[in-house]
Amino acid sequence: MPTRFLPRPAVVLASALATATLVVSGCGGSSSDGGTSSSGDTASSAPLPSVSADDALAAAVPEAIKEDGVITVGSDTTYAPGEFIAEDGETIVGFDIDLFTLVAKKLGLEAQFETAPFDSIIAGVGSAKYETGVSSFTVNPEREAQANMVSYYSAGTQWSTKKGNPDDIDPDNACGKNIAVQKATVQVDDITARSQKCVDEGKPAITIDQYEGQDEATAAVVSGKDDAGLADSPVMAYAVQQTNGQLELLGDIYDSAPYGYVVAKDQTEFAQALADAVKALIEDGSYQKVLEKWGVEDGAIDDPTVNPAAG
Repeated sequence: MPTRFLPRPAVVLASALATATLVVSGCGGSSSDGGTSSSGDTASSAPLPSVSADDALAAAVPEAIKEDGVITVGSDTTYAPGEFIAEDGETIVGFDIDLFTLVAKKLGLEAQFETAPFDSIIAGVGSAKYETGVSSFTVNPEREAQANMVSYYSAGTQWSTKKGNPDDIDPDNACGKNIAVQKATVQVDDITARSQKCVDEGKPAITIDQYEGQDEATAAVVSGKDDAGLADSPVMAYAVQQTNGQLELLGDIYDSAPYGYVVAKDQTEFAQALADAVKALIEDGSYQKVLEKWGVEDGAIDDPTVNPAAG
């Protein structure tokens, strides 16, 4: 999400690349393919900073969440390095996962992450299926109309294409090209507007291939099915790294915007407690350590806010 709209490579990416019959030793960055461990595997096994609960913050947690000491979290686990499945095929890892684990600890809670389709998470929080959503959601007014959003990171949109850009792809003139995006992301709106501009100028429309997971979109570019793709900047940078030289970043990052935790619309006090917990992690250095662990420190913020788009 620039980021996922309603805003992922590890074992799932390796599987998708295998389907494209392009996996070679180490390709895709998953040790499940028989290659060496990826940087993501190394990061996921590194210990988290030690933090303790803040009683004042914990007091703002709703009783319904506080009573069992566990906060259930909906997350689309196909979006490395934010949230994805580790090489064991079961464990949910990523910088979003690590950071929210510490946020929960600050509130005296244990985070329990559950894999969910990306475009179902906000509704799931609204129906109390999940107590929060953590899945690289971009904060925007449309989302804030459905839920409280707590900013904790900043990302933009980044393109990628095959190494060497053999098809001479230009993000500002991709008319007639096949472009891969994940469904329900702001990148869909972005590429749709670009395609319409092509048509308005009398040029061929862009063929927009939408995929359920970012792993599938990345694999489509690696396989040559699509000419290029666009996604959140940290996600695309990680995907390029994990494909071991098969892809390269294309153009500059643009349209930076905050990521936000999703909280039910009627839980503004709890949303503020989450923002305050992120702020506490920033102040004690734990926040920076998590981002550095995953190599995503460029998106660090210093002012976590409830519903920043409304301001």
